[in-house]
Amino acid sequence: MRTFVVDASIAVKWFLEEVHAESARRLLDDGHALLVPDLFFPEVGNILWKRVRFGEMSEEEAAAMLQALRKIPLQIHPSLPLILPALEIACQIQRTVYDSLYIALAVHERTVMVTADEKFYNAIKGSPLSPHVLWVEDIAQVEESSGSP
Repeated sequence: MRTFVVDASIAVKWFLEEVHAESARRLLDDGHALLVPDLFFPEVGNILWKRVRFGEMSEEEAAAMLQALRKIPLQIHPSLPLILPALEIACQIQRTVYDSLYIALAVHERTVMVTADEKFYNAIKGSPLSPHVLWVEDIAQVEESSGSP
């Protein structure tokens, strides 16, 4: 079993048929330990609200997704202990503190963050933090190299 930090871009793909959804769902199927900062839930809620606002889904569908998300065994970490490292990371990579909380958690837990946010991934991949970020489509390669089924 591997441990991964997952961001909101991954969680949405667990429930919606969109690009990279199959790869994101591998995290659920393979019994991995999934870590999130407590900011994760408001971020997912905000993504769903935007989809309701733009007519891409109903409010009932969004609520059902949030209920289903609550059933996934996620290890929730408080943001407060991560906020200073997240600020440092945000200044270093010129991304939001919100996004940087996920990397700060991955660094703190000595693991990697999985994302489907291409802009965020590209901002990190050339930095010293690149060992702590994994593109969603690369999950299978990590599983194969670690001997996971």
